[in-house]
Amino acid sequence: MSKLFTPFNLAGTELKNRVVMAPMTRTRTMNDVAGEVVARYYAQRASAGLLITEGLPVSEEARGYLYTPGIYTREHVAGWRTVTDAVHAKGGLIFAQLWHVGRMSHVSLQQGNAAPVSSGTIPATNTTVFALTESGEPGPVVPSTPRALETAEIRRITADFVKSAELAMEAGFDGVEIMAANGFIFDQFLSTALNHRTDAYGGTVKNRQRFLIETIDAVSSAIGGEKVGVRLSPFGRIYDLAPYEGEEETWAVLAMTLGERELAYVHLYYQPAYINAPVPKGFKNFFRKAFGGTLIGAGGFTRDIASAALEAEELDLVAFGVPYIANPDLVERMQNDWPLAESDRNTYYGVSGNPEKGYTDYPAWQDEQKH
Repeated sequence: MSKLFTPFNLAGTELKNRVVMAPMTRTRTMNDVAGEVVARYYAQRASAGLLITEGLPVSEEARGYLYTPGIYTREHVAGWRTVTDAVHAKGGLIFAQLWHVGRMSHVSLQQGNAAPVSSGTIPATNTTVFALTESGEPGPVVPSTPRALETAEIRRITADFVKSAELAMEAGFDGVEIMAANGFIFDQFLSTALNHRTDAYGGTVKNRQRFLIETIDAVSSAIGGEKVGVRLSPFGRIYDLAPYEGEEETWAVLAMTLGERELAYVHLYYQPAYINAPVPKGFKNFFRKAFGGTLIGAGGFTRDIASAALEAEELDLVAFGVPYIANPDLVERMQNDWPLAESDRNTYYGVSGNPEKGYTDYPAWQDEQKH
C-alpha cells in the first residue's frame, strides 16, 4: 500500500491518511457567511486526512475578493460551526486558513473606499482581483494602489489574526493555517522589491520576517502551536511578485526561524516552472532539514508523484487542489485506481444562478456507477 494512504500523527492528532485538501477560493458566499452549501462541499471531501479551507479574511480590510467567507464576526462563527459539524460527522478534520491580502485588494472592497494596506505603496499591476467594476457590477479589476502601514498598525493586524484564530477554534475547527504565501500581505513584507521600510519591519531578513513571526507566535500563544500551520510559496511569482535581492537568503533564514518553533506544520506551495518560478537546486532539501517539522507539499501532485515524495521522505503530507474540485472522493479514487473526473474551469468561481453548480454537484465514483 502506498504511504499516501497510511495514518500520520499531526502534532498529537491522528490523520487517517496523508492526503490533504489544499485551500481553494471558490467565491460561493453572497453574504460572506458560510452555510449549508459550503458545509456540504467540505463534508463531501472529508475522507482526506486533513481539509484546509479557502482563505478566510480576518477583517474587512483583509478582504480582496467578493463572496469569500470571513472569520471575524459572530455570524461567521455560526456559519463555520455548520461546516465543522458536518465535516466531523463524516470523520474528517479541518483547519481554517486565515487570510489578509494586503495590496491585493480594491477600494470597492474597503470600508469608505479606503486604499488597501501593504508594506509600501507599490501596486500590483499585472494581475486582477474580483471586486466591483466602474459600473458597480462584480468582475475582475486591477488592484488599487496601497498605502504603507504605519508601524503601530502592524500589531493591529496581528491582533486580527489572533482574534480570528480564537473564533475559528470556537467555531469547531481543529486548527488554523496562516496564509503567508502567494503574494499576500506577509509576502509583501518579505520582499525587498516591495518592502522599502526603515522601521523594525524593513531592511534585514530578520526585520522583514518580523511581522509574520510575531503573528505566528501570537496565534500560537492564543490557541497552541500544535494547532497552527503556515503556508509559504518560496520564490513565488504570481500576483505580480517579482524576483528580489536577497531572496534565497530570506527563505533560508525563515526556514531556520520556523524550525525554532513547535508548529503543526509548514505547507509549501512550489509554483509550476511554466510561470517562471525557479527554485534553486537543493533548496527543497535544505528547507526540509532546516525546518525539521511536519512538511506539507502542494503544487501539481499526482498520486504517483506524491507517493514517491513520501517514500523518499521529502514530505510528510501532500496537498491536492484542482483534483478535489471534481472528485469529492479523491482518496478513494486514488486508492482504488478509479479514473478522475475533469472539472469545469467555468465554474471554479462565482455564485450567480446556482451556487452548487461545479461546487457540490460532482458525484462520487460509486454513486456515478449507479446511474
